[in-house]
Amino acid sequence: MTYILNIETATRNCSVALSQNGNVITCKEIADAGYSHAEKLHVFIDEILKENKITFKDLSAIAISQGPGSYTGLRIGVSSAKGLCYSLDIPLIAIDTLETLAQKLIVKNGVIIPMIDARRMECYTAIFDANFAKIREVKAEIIDENSFEEITETIHLIGDGATKCKTILTDAKFVYHDKIEFPSAKEMCKLAYDKYKKNDTVSVAYFEPFYLKDFMMTVSPK
Repeated sequence: MTYILNIETATRNCSVALSQNGNVITCKEIADAGYSHAEKLHVFIDEILKENKITFKDLSAIAISQGPGSYTGLRIGVSSAKGLCYSLDIPLIAIDTLETLAQKLIVKNGVIIPMIDARRMECYTAIFDANFAKIREVKAEIIDENSFEEITETIHLIGDGATKCKTILTDAKFVYHDKIEFPSAKEMCKLAYDKYKKNDTVSVAYFEPFYLKDFMMTVSPK
């Protein structure tokens, strides 16, 4: 049995899922505007293991959302995952956050563009086909009326970044899926298991989140 603990903290959604051979056993998550990751993450982990009578020693690997996303959220998730992997001497698996988000939508045609809000009119985006193959790499891009004009197929937009694009991307080819706001650890489970079987892991010592942009600290005026 391969038990993998999947951790997703790249957005407002603090999400933890336990999987067995790629299948979701349990998931606990909360999308809090106040980013309660530091408070909730280890509580969710402990609850999931206890409820399923699983110990840390039963885990085969830890999967972590690698970003892009919230600087603070990613730091909390990655630090926790690396600490667990180091103490348990098990591998760390990194999962593309936008791929995890894309996996929440099933379509028969067109392309899927997951969009994570990066403030103002900027979004973290990537483009996937209906089979979830990545056809354009991750970018941090400012959205305007000319964005994605080269794509003639139906474009399915998901994520919290898509919501703010409704008044700009108004062509009939854009389809908004408002109920899909954040990535979840549930969709990480199969992706992580596939990587585990291929021994596709990252260095516990040297892995860093994929921030995509430099961290910007703002100071309130006195």
